[in-house]
Amino acid sequence: MFFLAKKKHGNVKDDVLSGLTVALALVPEAVAFAFVAKVDPLVGLYAAAIVGLITSVFGGRPGMISGATGALAVVMTSLVVNHSVEYLFAAVVLMGIIQILFGVFRIAKFARLIPHPVMLGFVNGLAIIIFMAQFGQFKSLDPEATASAGSPVLQWLQGNEMFVMLGLVALTMAIIQYLPKLTRAIPASLAAIIVVTLITTLTPLGDSVRTVWDQLRDMTSSSTPDDMITLSGGLPIFHIPMVDFTLDNILIILPYSIILASIGIIESLMTLTLIDELTETRGRGDKECLAQGASNLTCGFFSAMGGCAMIGQSMINIKAGGRGRTSGVTAALGLFAIILVAAPLIESIPLAALVGVMFMVVLGTFEWTSFKVLRQAPKDDVFVMLLVTVVTVFTDLAIAVGVGIVASALLFAWKHAKEIHIKVVEEDDKHRRYDVNGPLFFASSTKFKNAFDPKSDPDDVIVDFLNSRVCDHSAVEALHSLAERYRNAGKTLHLRHLSRECSVLLEKMGDLVEVNVLEDPDYHLALDEDRLMPSLK
Repeated sequence: MFFLAKKKHGNVKDDVLSGLTVALALVPEAVAFAFVAKVDPLVGLYAAAIVGLITSVFGGRPGMISGATGALAVVMTSLVVNHSVEYLFAAVVLMGIIQILFGVFRIAKFARLIPHPVMLGFVNGLAIIIFMAQFGQFKSLDPEATASAGSPVLQWLQGNEMFVMLGLVALTMAIIQYLPKLTRAIPASLAAIIVVTLITTLTPLGDSVRTVWDQLRDMTSSSTPDDMITLSGGLPIFHIPMVDFTLDNILIILPYSIILASIGIIESLMTLTLIDELTETRGRGDKECLAQGASNLTCGFFSAMGGCAMIGQSMINIKAGGRGRTSGVTAALGLFAIILVAAPLIESIPLAALVGVMFMVVLGTFEWTSFKVLRQAPKDDVFVMLLVTVVTVFTDLAIAVGVGIVASALLFAWKHAKEIHIKVVEEDDKHRRYDVNGPLFFASSTKFKNAFDPKSDPDDVIVDFLNSRVCDHSAVEALHSLAERYRNAGKTLHLRHLSRECSVLLEKMGDLVEVNVLEDPDYHLALDEDRLMPSLK
């Protein structure tokens, strides 16, 4: 028992070592996601450190790593480009408040309603979006077009610059792919960035390679480095977003905040569920919502882009032995140390290295088993998965998940609507029984009503629900309509074998139901006289 518990919960030594590994692995991804969002690399690094620290201390899933993610970065891009980074900080503040409300009202329990095909479409769409976002890194500033337009205009790289870019991207991906087969002493993505940076620094290739500094210049409307923010390291400083909180600005920020909050919670809860399965423990979703909200609220006031749980980094931590909160805290503090010491070095990182890292993130994020699903899964599941993927690419992740859930629910309802069957049984000349098989709900209520013929039925008709269930208001309304038809024909409708839940549902509907439910020992009706509704007596 002792060894099982130790393996399950880990120890401080394993947590510290795995946390340091995660800290090194967080650097390239945080910088790369910052470029996806079109913000300063330090904005991404600050987010990874702040979100990682707060969620590790107060979150509901020990061992889970949070930070800046691609799912959020792709949504942030248009807000930064169309307005400014200050609008992003304001949106992250509101995002945190919304997530805290998710936790207060226990929204996390609804994550179980997300079907597996929706999750497949979600991650595939995310991978495609991140992949498409990298195309912008293969462009550089066009000075002539920028001068005439008065704003940055980018053009595709030409000649040697494009070939060098592609070659270094390929080298980065090769190192990340094959280095772990030789050693795991250093994170492969970090090693790839160091190698590619050294190559471009020590060889003539550096003359035709764009760096982080060049990309920052391309993203600004000014062409003079003096007007640009610098990458000097330091701890984040409290900063109130410089946005006038007028109604117009709030209406600009609010949709982004809702989408970011939803995506962050969805991805965090999916990651939490995955770690629960790997560690055979149980996390607390509502507590994680509160911690994610508090961390993003803090990010907005400390010039950080916000974040959520990271599936990849969480897997690195779990596989390295990180089980407790110490692992996440160590990763966050290690990242702060890297920011303080090595932030200026980020300026010299070639963009090709970051693009290579992101391409490997895409390959790791995309669910390749979904191709097997296309051949083996039911057509409904395939449709939902493809729908979510397409909607994700053309809108955003939160809307795509919502569309997927609605589509899955409608397909489920349509499928079960076909399962209701009604058998007519002649008990004697004065009584006819209808045996209902299958659920009675909104999708099957029409078929249910059309199965009865009050004009040709005898005076007493029994509807037997032994193999059925009255599920919703539409079903109750169908009973009400059927009772009216028999009443108008001068005949009596009896209900038999209603479950307790069905009886409660009918009772809650009150006067909406005008069905004659009789106590009849010959038919063993489900409702006793003392439990009849006033409107049914």
